[in-house]
Amino acid sequence: MSTTDRRLDGRVAVITGAGDGIGHGIARRFAQEGARVLVAEIDDEKGAAVAEALTRDFGTEAEFLHTDATTKADNEAMVGRAVERWGGIDILVNNAWGGDRAGFKRVDKMPDSAMEHAWHMNAMGPLWAMQAAFPTMRAAGYGRIVNICSLNGVNAHMGTVHYNATKEALRTITRTAAREWAAFGITANAICPGAKTAAFRAFQERNPEMAAQSEAANPMGRLGDPETDIAPVAFFLASEDSRYVTGNTLFAGGGSHINGTVWVPDLGDD
Repeated sequence: MSTTDRRLDGRVAVITGAGDGIGHGIARRFAQEGARVLVAEIDDEKGAAVAEALTRDFGTEAEFLHTDATTKADNEAMVGRAVERWGGIDILVNNAWGGDRAGFKRVDKMPDSAMEHAWHMNAMGPLWAMQAAFPTMRAAGYGRIVNICSLNGVNAHMGTVHYNATKEALRTITRTAAREWAAFGITANAICPGAKTAAFRAFQERNPEMAAQSEAANPMGRLGDPETDIAPVAFFLASEDSRYVTGNTLFAGGGSHINGTVWVPDLGDD
């Protein structure tokens, strides 16, 4: 078991998509810092395993709850469960992404079904979770909201308008909540990460050359590790060190936001 200052002792964190990738890395860092963690995950096997590992590795309380982050009922249920078990919710991390259902498609060919799925996953789901958490956070005079957004939207990556548009919508939701909720002691910030997530690994399998180009173009020459590169940024935004930081976007991508996207996928001409 690693030792830290356990600066999240007594805090309750709800993390969507905590079964893998960035959500998993954040869950481990928060647990290491003493937080009680609700692992909100749609994959039952992964979610249960992560919750068990958090308790085993860090001695903290953790619980898995099957969660479909595209539904209002499940977003409300995960917040409700944290409040029921631990008496409140201090930290909400909206991280879940349910996978790409379209593949690379030009804007003119992106199907409605992909746009609608991304909208519910990346915008409405986090909004519902935030709305559910707000009354408890307001009553406590304290809250930390960390929304995982994307460089895809910032840099307008080709072929992924469904993901780009909805992640940028989430940044706007984050900034608006930051403005409206600051007086209640609630901060809301976004992270645009560049990391080897499950989504990147799937992309790498389908498009190994483009994945290699993406890594090579990064100023640091690599994509980040979810636990050692991205989770510390989320921890900062969840800690007292960020108490005067709200409405911001932190780019945790090794500098990959500076010059935009260098790789160009072949989307066809018709």
